Amino acid sequence: MRILALFAMISFAATMSLAQNASAPTADTQVPPTATDEGHQVLRLYPGVAPGSEGWTQTEVDYGNPGNRGVRNVVIPSVTVYLPDASTPSTGVGVIIAPGGGFRFEQWDNEGTHIAEYLQKHGVASFVLKYRLTDTGTDQAFAEMNAQAHGAIPPDSPQPPGDVAPYGGGPNAVRKVEPLSLADGHQAMRVVKQHAAEWHVDPQKIGIMGFSAGGYIADTVMLDDKPDTRPAFVGSVYACCLATSFNAPSDAPPLFIASAQNDPISNKSGPALFVAYTAAHKPAEIHVYMEGGHGFGTRTHNLPVDTWLDRFADWLRSQKLAN
Repeated sequence: MRILALFAMISFAATMSLAQNASAPTADTQVPPTATDEGHQVLRLYPGVAPGSEGWTQTEVDYGNPGNRGVRNVVIPSVTVYLPDASTPSTGVGVIIAPGGGFRFEQWDNEGTHIAEYLQKHGVASFVLKYRLTDTGTDQAFAEMNAQAHGAIPPDSPQPPGDVAPYGGGPNAVRKVEPLSLADGHQAMRVVKQHAAEWHVDPQKIGIMGFSAGGYIADTVMLDDKPDTRPAFVGSVYACCLATSFNAPSDAPPLFIASAQNDPISNKSGPALFVAYTAAHKPAEIHVYMEGGHGFGTRTHNLPVDTWLDRFADWLRSQKLAN
């Protein structure tokens, strides 16, 4: 059961018609992988225009410095492939990683590639998900939106004439793009399962994890409980936009939750999800750090929260999913 609630204390509901139109395309992409600058394969999730984003004209923008890159204006959803190091025995496990960013950008390194590189060393294949986002316009417009956000989400922006894609990062734009972002999460599960053999991954051992908006995608893919996209496990890291009341699916997969007590965006929904799992007698582990705020990711804060990724690896090993 999918329930939306607060993101930075602002309520919005999903646009179900968009979700229905965009959530069940074929997994057969017919698109050959290409190489990124780092030499990793990139696989588009759809063979043509992603359903629901016809007419979008914005240009994808990469920004930031190496090791702290972000991406915005995503129109073409994809997964970037990180296979286990040659020196590390593969576990046959795969995980889709969905970075966060309030549905207006994605923290590509802090909540994506850094996680994938870490898991490579533990025999886990990783697939960093680039999902569709709102149109955030020019660099200047994007900077102004972020300045207005104050660490949360900005107010609504006027829709430019002729612009089809949801514009800005406010509640209205997020409400419109969120079903498309979620559809990309479901489609990523289909595509990775379809290509599992060529990546030496067991299709029954493919999980999903996400951060903030990406955490919403990961958790909701699990809560939607669709047979063809059901994950083998879930990592929920300071997920946004969730309710504080859940019904765990009858076949809910193992769940790992990490957040900070001083994060008003996730400090209630994460524990509530854990309580729902406990009530349903499903396996879950939770780590709530006293400090860390929202978006701690893989940056160094000189706080106990810096070790959360090691705890995730411990949990994967306890589930026999990592070396």
